[in-house]
This record gives sequence, structure tokens and C-alpha cells, in this order.
Amino acid sequence: MANTKKSVKKKKLGNYPHLMVVFSISLALFVIGLFGLLLIHASKLSDKVKESLEMQVYLDRNLSEVELAKLKKAFGAKDYVAIQNDTAQVRFVSKEEGAKAFIDETGEDFTAFLGENPLRDAYTLRIDADHSSSPELKSIKLDLEKIEGVHEVQYVESLIESINSNIQKISIVLVSFAAILVLVVIILINNTVKLALYSQRFLIRSMQLVGATSYFIQKPFLNRATWQGIMSGVIASVMLFALLQYAYIQVPEMQLLRNDEQTYLLMGALLVIGCVIGFLSSYRAVRKYLGMSLDELY
Repeated sequence: MANTKKSVKKKKLGNYPHLMVVFSISLALFVIGLFGLLLIHASKLSDKVKESLEMQVYLDRNLSEVELAKLKKAFGAKDYVAIQNDTAQVRFVSKEEGAKAFIDETGEDFTAFLGENPLRDAYTLRIDADHSSSPELKSIKLDLEKIEGVHEVQYVESLIESINSNIQKISIVLVSFAAILVLVVIILINNTVKLALYSQRFLIRSMQLVGATSYFIQKPFLNRATWQGIMSGVIASVMLFALLQYAYIQVPEMQLLRNDEQTYLLMGALLVIGCVIGFLSSYRAVRKYLGMSLDELY
């Protein structure tokens, strides 16, 4: 009976799990990117909430059209007034419009028994998000009240303080989670690279025995780690971009929170993070195996 020989496929010395490393790093970077997108959209939502805050500037009585126009121009020139589509967010509300809105809301016509409209013409100013803190709003109120023709300035101070307080708390929580997540991902990528290089320890030792310098041994590993970081960053960025576009299609309202500039910066940061962590992890692992004896490699 003829002997049958089974072909056994042996692993080559220095066999390296490229796909496993790239896949693992890509997933880790993708998780960081997801949380980064959450922070970007949360920040944009915070700005939208802050920019919805308004100040009512009540005017002196019997101002002429020219004086009203000058006041509107003066308000629009202030750097703390929000700008949208290159237009200062300043809206005029006449006393007649104010009375009509009050009557529509309450159902009571106060002009009937007063015999006149006691309300004043006013301008409503939307405040820029960068100037929405409580101290700045108080300073803005004082600044507006100094303008000639302004009778009084009002805003809902308690509501603004509550909004700022809640936004600050949420920001602290999100940033804390982000810091923890980045730390976990760094450890994960570091361990992935170290495990991959574990299979290379005898190859490193063999290169030492034939007289290769430390630089010559480290160079291919570091180059490979850098390219793996770039590839992983690109894959994670593509996955994030596809997910984000799908979310915009499914939830069109999310377009209001879109910030392409910061999103592209985040994707660039993923490339840098992948490269840096992969390079440093590979450098540390190779240095470790270069300094180990043969017995310690087993």
C-alpha cells in the first residue's frame, strides 16, 4: 500500500498578522471618531441653543424713522450680535406688533380698557454664542443701555444661567468620557501591536546574531507600523464619513449641526493618532525584544 504524504503548511519565520493589526487599529480609531463626532455635534447644538437667546431693547417714545435706522445700524455693528448669512440678527418689533402678539397669546385686549397702547417699540437682538456667558450678558446689557434712544434692556437672566450651567455640566461629562476613551484606545492599540510583534521576536534575535545594528532591525518594523497607522486612519475615516452621510439622509435635521471643517480635522487627527501610537508601540516592543536574552524569548 502506497504511503500517502500529507503536506503540512508551516508558518514562515517572521510571519506577521497585517490584517489583524490594521483591522484592530481601524476599529479602535473608529470608536474614537464616533465619540469625536458626538462632541462636534454636541458643541454645534450648544452654539445653536446659545444663539437662540435674545435681548429685548425697548426704545424711547416718539423716535423718528431716521433715529430708528441709526439705532438698528448701531446695534448691528456690535461684535456680540449674532451674524447669519452676513446679516446682523437685529429685528424691529413695533409697539403695535407687541400688543397684537400679547392679545393673541392671552386673549385679553388691554388697550380696550386702558384707552392706549402703553408698550414701546423695541429691537430684538440675537446674541452671538461666544458672548453668551452670564457676566458678558450683564456687560452687554449695560453697554446697550448707554446708547441714546434706549429706554431699557431685558433678557431672561435665570433661563440663561440655567442653560449655561447645564451646558457646562454636559461638556465636562463628555470631555471626561472622551479622555477615558482615548486612554483605553491607546492601550488597546499598544497591546495589539505588541502581540503582533511577539511573533517576530525570533526574527529580531536572528538579525542580531548575524550582526545587524539596532537601527537596521527597527527601521522596517517602524515603517510598517507607520503605514499601518495611516491605513487604519483612512479606513476609520471612510467608515465615519459613510456613517455620517447615512445619518444626514435618515435624519435631515442633523444637517443643522453639520460642521465639515471640524469633521475633516477629526479625520486628519485619526491619521495622526494611528501613526503616532503605532510607531511608538512598535518602537517600544522592538526595543524590548532587542534587550532580551534567548531564554527570555521563550
